Amino acid sequence: MSWSWPHNVGMLLAEVAAASEAVAAARGRTEKTALLAACLRSAERAEIPVIVTWLSGRTRQRRTGLGWASLAGMPPPATAPTLTVAEVDRFFQASLETSGSGSTTARRSALRQVLARATAREQRFLAGLITGELRHGAQAGLVLDAVAEAGAVSSQSVRRAVTLSGDLAAVAVAAVTEGPSAVSSFGLRLGRPLSPMLAQSAPDLASALRRTGPAAVEWKLDGIRVQIHKDGSDVAVFTRALDDVTSRVPEVVRAVSGLPVRTAVLDGEVLALRLGGRPYPFQMTASRVARHDAETGETTLPLSVLLFDALHLDGTDLVDTDGASRRRALEASVPGDLLVPRREIVDWEDPKALLATESFAAAALAIGHEGVVVKSLSSRYAMGRRGAGWVKVKPRISLDLVVLAAEWGHGRRTGWLSNLYLGARDPEGSYGPPGGFVMLGKTFKGLTDAMLAWQTERLRGIATSSTRSRVTVRPELVVEIAFDGVQTSPRYPAGLALRFARVLAHRPEKLAAEADTVTMVRSFQDVEADPDDAG
Repeated sequence: MSWSWPHNVGMLLAEVAAASEAVAAARGRTEKTALLAACLRSAERAEIPVIVTWLSGRTRQRRTGLGWASLAGMPPPATAPTLTVAEVDRFFQASLETSGSGSTTARRSALRQVLARATAREQRFLAGLITGELRHGAQAGLVLDAVAEAGAVSSQSVRRAVTLSGDLAAVAVAAVTEGPSAVSSFGLRLGRPLSPMLAQSAPDLASALRRTGPAAVEWKLDGIRVQIHKDGSDVAVFTRALDDVTSRVPEVVRAVSGLPVRTAVLDGEVLALRLGGRPYPFQMTASRVARHDAETGETTLPLSVLLFDALHLDGTDLVDTDGASRRRALEASVPGDLLVPRREIVDWEDPKALLATESFAAAALAIGHEGVVVKSLSSRYAMGRRGAGWVKVKPRISLDLVVLAAEWGHGRRTGWLSNLYLGARDPEGSYGPPGGFVMLGKTFKGLTDAMLAWQTERLRGIATSSTRSRVTVRPELVVEIAFDGVQTSPRYPAGLALRFARVLAHRPEKLAAEADTVTMVRSFQDVEADPDDAG
């Protein structure tokens, strides 16, 4: 990787690093938003896509081939700032494009040149970007609000534009340099996935329906969430983490290719089903999606796709329409055998209607699915948010938590990372840095030998430090955890601990930013699980 320093003018990296530190120090949302907006307003048009992505906690290139190991032996900091935003972005792009023999050494050598020109503050900022640990409390929603403030555009308009286009950088440029009319022109782009709408949790149907009002109740399938884009004969399939898995799911491509619509963006689940419709365990579906025999094009475990939402059909974006209208459009375009079972309930206070809906939910459990999702008939599609529009109800209480560390096992588990340290998201920084994670306890229960082997390999790949007994990791791996309740505990920062926590599944398709929050965990303090579900 050859590297030279062309003559540059433009915004200094020091200005962005200073804004990041100021945001981390600020406590209120209003102050944080104002600081981010001021930084964006100070940028040139070409710099805005880079800066808004950095302030969101990642590089524009997403993958650069750099990580924790690249930062070993960091050179002394420079005494004065000279690096520009454009220079650093070009460095990250060059690092991405470097490959082949000696590429690792070349990247690290070039990184040392960059770090040698960086002040101490800039070095801290760059390290945060490279490792994904830039925790200055600027969550996705806060950055969107800052874009809106910087361009004097409504937050709702910015969120809608990002929802439809999936391109925060382009929306930021339009908002800051052109204003409201440019932002309103954004629409959904086929082939560019959107962050999916997410669901809250409730302990029972009645509680969920009180939140949503008139709603539809759908079976909650234990599969891989997918978003499918169809543009004529071209079909692309993306996971909830926005990874392209089209080549791994030929069954899904065939099923959607045959639909009588020219263009579509569809939301659904992919899962492996036995004869009769009973699902295989989630780990089998996850393993099947992760691998595909490229030589023969055949698989030993066929997948099925079931759809539950339509975001676009034949040239019309549906994100701004209500849930009932989106479902009607989906049913008009997709055969019934490709639809997730659904039942509408308008008067949830009617005992007969509620009883019939509970029977519908019981049927989902009887065939082996997780439970149901209650969906407001009036809710719009909210990208990447856990609003009250969708509420999942599962008889087994579970949370999506993030692995913070793991201990080496003993006895028959020797050689495997076993005991997991579990953390919930702390977006407001109530118990540490904003956007960090707060520990709720440890568990080694529920792990099969296959799960232990898989998680050992995965966790070693994201390790940040280790001792003879424990490996600390980047907070990236999401695990689904069942538990019997939440109890008060002075042992942990939030004063909470999970009772009888056990691992149900690794969820590598989920992002750590989607994990449950400590506020959500606290809401379960008075909820008891079914004792028959233990073990």
